[in-house]
Amino acid sequence: MTQAHSTPHRRSLVIIGSGPAGYTAALYTARASLHPLVIDGGPGLGQTMQGQGGQLTITSEVENYPGFPEGIMGPELMARMREQVARFGVEFVEDLATRVDLAERPFKVWVRDTEYQADVLILAMGASARWLGLDAEKPVWEGGLGGAGVSACATCDGPMPVFRNKELVVVGGGDTAAEEALYLTHFASHVYVVHRRDALRASQVMQKRLLSHPKVTVLWNKVVADIHDVAEKVVTGVTLRDTVTGETSRRECAGVFMAIGHKPNSDIVAGQVELDANGYVVTHNEVRTSVRGVFACGDLQDHVYRQAITAAGSGCMAAIQAERMLAAEAGGSTPEW
Repeated sequence: MTQAHSTPHRRSLVIIGSGPAGYTAALYTARASLHPLVIDGGPGLGQTMQGQGGQLTITSEVENYPGFPEGIMGPELMARMREQVARFGVEFVEDLATRVDLAERPFKVWVRDTEYQADVLILAMGASARWLGLDAEKPVWEGGLGGAGVSACATCDGPMPVFRNKELVVVGGGDTAAEEALYLTHFASHVYVVHRRDALRASQVMQKRLLSHPKVTVLWNKVVADIHDVAEKVVTGVTLRDTVTGETSRRECAGVFMAIGHKPNSDIVAGQVELDANGYVVTHNEVRTSVRGVFACGDLQDHVYRQAITAAGSGCMAAIQAERMLAAEAGGSTPEW
């Protein structure tokens, strides 16, 4: 663990965040002899998922990451990425970055009372799925229970055998919920969309597709009040509460998919780099932020794909661009930004 020091620690490159993006950036920069320091977020921090490994630590079996024909559990995949990175001598700070100053280079990053300085900074803090805040969800985002039947990614978990030919529940009413529900119809016997209002927020084209699908039923004016048997690593049903009458009812299902949005973990850089209206870091030339020398990768800047493979790819891009920038500056030139 990090201990306080009175003088700043200077590095050519610091990476904030782990997960596929952060670990890949660390792998490439370490092999390029840049000796990166990774501030990895520390042990899992529950619902915010800013800790080591990010959102994949609450994912069950990953079947769509290349190189694992039999699939691999999300936490194991992250552990193996970390082990691979450590092989190249990457230094880890197992804690959460608490403050940054990006006004000038070298950039300053604090972990509690310890200050680090970096010529180049790679942001890879990811995004956190929004949850309902139910006690029944805690075993998932605190313990990383694989196969628990609660997910925030239909693309990741929908094809799993446990969900095939079963009734499933999707929570939400926007385009994401519609997309997730329609995707799940390829595997489920039926999909119930639980929406707290009497009208969807999704675009008209997505509403038309959703409402006309024979395997989809929208449960209007309902919220999920409880999810049953998650602690036993299985979902048997949900308790629904009517937002108009207050009455409760039970709906049997084999899985619950949260589709109420994601929150990028960008608070630490808010007001220092450009963010979009939803808090995602805005990038140009793939991974360059509005601040020269600061790169962003993974779900922190990707609100479209949000996959492990795309996060890893952008981590690679950030690493290569950072390496080229440092090399150019060492040679006396000032590369375009």
